[in-house]
Amino acid sequence: MDIKTRVDEINRRAAGCPCGNPHFSIKLEGFIARGAIQRVAPYLITKGISHVTIVVDHQTKEAVGNLLFTELTAKEIEFDTVILTENVNGDIAADEATLVEALLGISDHSQAVLAIGGGTIHDIVRFASAKMKKSFISVPTAASVDGFVSSGAPLIIRGNKQTIQAASPDAIFADLDVLIRAPRAMTAAGYGDMLGKYTSLADWKFSHATAGEPFCPLAYELTWEALEDCVRHTSEIAVASPEGIRLLMEALVVSGLSMQLVDHSRPASGAEHHLSHMWEMALLREGRPQILHGAKVG
Repeated sequence: MDIKTRVDEINRRAAGCPCGNPHFSIKLEGFIARGAIQRVAPYLITKGISHVTIVVDHQTKEAVGNLLFTELTAKEIEFDTVILTENVNGDIAADEATLVEALLGISDHSQAVLAIGGGTIHDIVRFASAKMKKSFISVPTAASVDGFVSSGAPLIIRGNKQTIQAASPDAIFADLDVLIRAPRAMTAAGYGDMLGKYTSLADWKFSHATAGEPFCPLAYELTWEALEDCVRHTSEIAVASPEGIRLLMEALVVSGLSMQLVDHSRPASGAEHHLSHMWEMALLREGRPQILHGAKVG
């Protein structure tokens, strides 16, 4: 999937949407494809980017980071690396300590920050890159969440979950060769995050009908089509076939684009996400390991 082609199609459809609500032009490039990692360095060169900061954890450094280091070195692109520290439960948390770790580690000289990992690493980089006014580039290592291309960063501030408007990525490079090797639990979490759209979309329609909340049929349709695509191909996703993972990752990206289109999370987040955040905060207060976001949502 050529992301720019899909984005251009959505922007064209938005121009003719009859809902009367504001629509926001989406700007995103990149690819969902086998070998997408090899496209990162050429993209940086076309944008005149010669120095980047790569944010990883120990697992994603092994899964993708080392390969990307080789690609950047071959193209003579300078980079420095921030390896985020796990908490006592072995989790990477988007909390104050980790945010400061990222902000301190991102070089003043870097022109872009690359998030290599899942949803939490993306939320940390989304916030940090917005604060430091640097380009944000997404490199997912699992089809685990629909927040890769959104602009909202769910952060843990003094033990409470808060979504802060930050930055959506300028580009995403989702390599199917990487995604199909991801732990099966993370793929299941991505599928669970998509299943949550049944409730989020129902909540949105209900709120529109009973309280007059603004509603966009295009954003609704984009998310619904992505959800139905996943459900129709459940068996392929379950066995992590290349086609199944491609469909899941495309659905997750489209769900994120629908949020960008209306500049809020209603097309993809409803009561199921409030419950997920409540459970997450409860686990934090009890000092227990986290459960994947999509598993709670699903």
